[in-house]
Amino acid sequence: MKMKLFAAAVAAMAAGGAYAQSSVTLYGVVDAGIEYQNHQPAAGAGQTGGHDVVRMTSGNLSGSRWGLRGVEDLGGGLKGVFVLESGFSIDDGKSAQSSRLFGRQAYVGLQSQWGALTLGRQQTPFYEFGLAFDPMAISTKYSITSQDPVFSQRADNAVKYVGTFGGLTANALYSFGWDTGSGAAGELPGSAKVGREYSLSLTYSGGPFSVGAVYDETNVGTAVSKDQVLRRASVAGTYAFGPAKVFAGYRWGHSVDTIFQVANPGGQNTSNLYWLGLGYQLTPAFSLTGATYYQDFRGSGRDPWTFVASADYAFSKRTDAYLSMSYAKNKDDSTMGVDGFGKTNGTANQFGAVVGVRHKF
Repeated sequence: MKMKLFAAAVAAMAAGGAYAQSSVTLYGVVDAGIEYQNHQPAAGAGQTGGHDVVRMTSGNLSGSRWGLRGVEDLGGGLKGVFVLESGFSIDDGKSAQSSRLFGRQAYVGLQSQWGALTLGRQQTPFYEFGLAFDPMAISTKYSITSQDPVFSQRADNAVKYVGTFGGLTANALYSFGWDTGSGAAGELPGSAKVGREYSLSLTYSGGPFSVGAVYDETNVGTAVSKDQVLRRASVAGTYAFGPAKVFAGYRWGHSVDTIFQVANPGGQNTSNLYWLGLGYQLTPAFSLTGATYYQDFRGSGRDPWTFVASADYAFSKRTDAYLSMSYAKNKDDSTMGVDGFGKTNGTANQFGAVVGVRHKF
């Protein structure tokens, strides 16, 4: 009897040890390059624009970052999870995302076979939609984010659910104050909708084909102007055949009591953004990507184009070198630069190119 009790105690201790298994992973990306751009805007008072520039830039294909990812097995298929991810500029060592310590992601939650429920600062469904359907995978330099930066948006104070069931993935987010770290309003007593954001996406992948749809509504108002809202919806798809992959997508945008784009000179409140792209794996180590983005501001002739071409060579699974080029073509009074609206000299067309190296750990 004593031996049986001892054996039972040992088994219980072993089960308890297995029950509490956990791990924490350190990871990151370091990405830097040398960039050329022409037609620079004036840098300050008394200075003229239109000049060229050669400079070092951080985070060109991927934002430079380091992070901690943790998981604990709680038993019965339930896990505790957390992520703390910090962005930085490798050229000067400064923190990114408005100098936040963990500006890229900072969340904690629970995960099971039914999905993950997390709380904190998180990537929005629009962000993850862009990762899947932008040909450039929302590269920091020269991607769909130059036409609409919301494709790389994160939300503070957010509750998020992600569940995958076969080929279908559902992603939903609700934020009580989407950007309070940068001074935007949110979580105000008596003004619950100020700073509020909610978003939902559904994607399906099966064999070589994938398709998705996403909707986002963000309140950008204040306690005085509570009804300033930006609405976006997008559909996109990809199809892979052999070493090639085709991308196509459309994003509708509309603003209420505000303009749709901060640097939209005409102040239009409705926008249609279209894109096409092709990725080609020339060899196991060498890949090519091309993309075209076109934005139509309804009721205006200010409709800019952006063209992107990129080549990437992988020395190993962790280290690669790249060359990316972009050309922004403006029409009428649009102010599109290769890095976004207002980033060129007035309405001048702009060319940019960056060559760099990236290491993942």
